Amino acid sequence: MTSPALPRRIAAALLAAAALIRPAQAQSWPTRPVRIVIPYPPGGPSDFIARLIAEVFQAQTGQPLVSDNRGGGNATIGTTAVAQAPADGGMVLLATS
Repeated sequence: MTSPALPRRIAAALLAAAALIRPAQAQSWPTRPVRIVIPYPPGGPSDFIARLIAEVFQAQTGQPLVSDNRGGGNATIGTTAVAQAPADGGMVLLATS
């Protein structure tokens, strides 16, 4: 048979543990310009959309979003460049379906 104080002790221990846990601090991103790769030739609808996104991105983050058109190979050239880039958030892909 358990003591009525045991659930209180467990609750107190849980509250003490919860007080020690701090919320995770997200890293500020981006800390440098970000390159958006468009795997299609310049002047198309994807290029236009990327430039609109770049304006909003810079207004919200203060960092420029540089458009990089890498057309050719049925979009595999630009996609491969992003896939092989370091996973540091410095390069993103504008893909369409």
